[in-house]
Amino acid sequence: MPTLLESITSPEDLRRLEPQQLPQLADELRAFLVESVSKTGGHLSSNLGTVELTVALHYVFNTPQDKLVWDVGHQTYAHKILTGRREAMAGLRMAGGISGFPKRSESEFDTFGTGHSSTSISAALGMAAAAQLAGSDDRAVAIIGDGAMTGGMAFEALNNAGAMDANLLVILNDNDMSISKPVGALNNYLAKLMSGRFYAKVRSKSESILKGMPQMLEFAKRAEEHVKGMVTPSTLFEEFGFNYIGPIDGHDLDVLVTTLQNIRQLQGPQFLHIVTQKGKGYVRAEQDCILYHGVGKFDPVSGIQPKGAAKPTYTQVFGEWLCDMAEQDDKLVGITPAMCEGSGMVEFSERFPARYFDVGIAEQHALTFAAGLACEGYKPVVAIYSTFLQRAYDQLIHDIAIQNLPVLLAIDRGGLVGADGATHAGSFDLSFLRCIPNMTVMTPADENECRQMLYTAHTLDTPTAVRYPRGTGPGVTPQADLAALPVGKGELRRSGKKVALLAFGSMLAPALEAAAQLDATVANMRFVKPLDAELVLKLAGEHDLLVTLEENVIQGGAGSAVIECLAQHGLAVPVLLLGLPDAYLEQGEPSRMLAGCGLDAAGIVAAVRRRYPE
Repeated sequence: MPTLLESITSPEDLRRLEPQQLPQLADELRAFLVESVSKTGGHLSSNLGTVELTVALHYVFNTPQDKLVWDVGHQTYAHKILTGRREAMAGLRMAGGISGFPKRSESEFDTFGTGHSSTSISAALGMAAAAQLAGSDDRAVAIIGDGAMTGGMAFEALNNAGAMDANLLVILNDNDMSISKPVGALNNYLAKLMSGRFYAKVRSKSESILKGMPQMLEFAKRAEEHVKGMVTPSTLFEEFGFNYIGPIDGHDLDVLVTTLQNIRQLQGPQFLHIVTQKGKGYVRAEQDCILYHGVGKFDPVSGIQPKGAAKPTYTQVFGEWLCDMAEQDDKLVGITPAMCEGSGMVEFSERFPARYFDVGIAEQHALTFAAGLACEGYKPVVAIYSTFLQRAYDQLIHDIAIQNLPVLLAIDRGGLVGADGATHAGSFDLSFLRCIPNMTVMTPADENECRQMLYTAHTLDTPTAVRYPRGTGPGVTPQADLAALPVGKGELRRSGKKVALLAFGSMLAPALEAAAQLDATVANMRFVKPLDAELVLKLAGEHDLLVTLEENVIQGGAGSAVIECLAQHGLAVPVLLLGLPDAYLEQGEPSRMLAGCGLDAAGIVAAVRRRYPE
């Protein structure tokens, strides 16, 4: 006999259930999530925390006509399962499988593609306005976590929405967590709001009124406002123009369903504050929701087991350098936009707490905050993922580069990122960084070079970027001693004939492997900006073909810099540009993704032989 979950192939099936069946469905859904993610890896804690909310939303709202917009999107596994993708979860985040985030091309129920934070309210407001323009009663719901509320874009949208009369519902999923522990005044406000016993007691009374008299909506609304008025005279969200409801228990399906049914009948902007537990229902994830936020494959019974010693990742190399440098220079400060663990800053935050700043999910603020520190004589190091740096491009140009301030960008996840797919890939940074005046852009080829480049960048009095890939490198042990590299100078790593491979960053290892088959010269270019023009011109004069290699889009990237250099010096030398294609690459195993782009040794050899068959 099939389980209740197995009988659900769409939200229409879900809406045929009796309300008293929903808790059983939630239990089965949570158990399925743990079992499924243990086999594929993925985001676990965040998805366990939104099981009841997902069930209630699809039960009450007429999806997909009513639009659900999930912020970040790393809490949508239950949504995927209930919208016909239960079997597809076996291929989650794998090549040819379903995405770990909402994706419009994957399902009509994924109304808006997400992967970055704080976009849901803006998108849902646009959908609500579209329904209003069309004369439709369709509703739009933005589900945003408390961590994402630290992003300024969320407040821009709230400010706009409060001045409109569109039928928008914003649900604040308050679990006191984003990925790292949330910070800032908003988090403190929410904590204070929740801390009073009297408020919680009165709130439970208002919930009973709403549940017990659903037919008396206006009375229920007045009672709700009366209760709020006694305890919180003017909430932040009411000041934005929303009708604020909550906080309510986000794991109580009876309360959730009744409240959402009532809100579904209201007009104008509504704000529902729910409280959930990240990792809910799986004890190990409840105890350590950060460890179980993003997981690889694991045994659900024994949980995640500690790994043995392995070669350090680039992220770990950065974290160790940051601590070493902070011991030597008391002007060094470290900044992260809510990615302490992911960026390797845990030890720094513990050893140098006064010089550690987690600014929340606010990349624009992070860069301008760094600029302010630099103006006062400090040496800020901003640890940021390549994909998130895109969000602060204007601040990089306007607030840092124009003023030529010494801010060091430690750019993690440069290039492809495997299972996280297109929304998280660092495919464009070399292109958008090298066109900015005053910038120095470095691409380390191994772990030791990464450490030395970080030190080199720290010694400069101008904006710098050190861009390194996700995961481990070729396994070169970082040297304890720090030595600045000559700025704008590459190095010759192999001498060959006729063909020269100009490798940037992570491409050095496959270039050396390919060169052995081609008898080619290999240069480790090191710097994208300033480019080593002397080395480029020397190689151009001694070889029949130059081949540039980069884990970045070809358009405007490092290879383009080489062509520009040759053109500037009037040299017409054949150049083969190898890099990422002009397309968004979906998720997969990183080495296979690179091979698919022709950026492994075999692909390089084949491309050169097609171009230069001799």
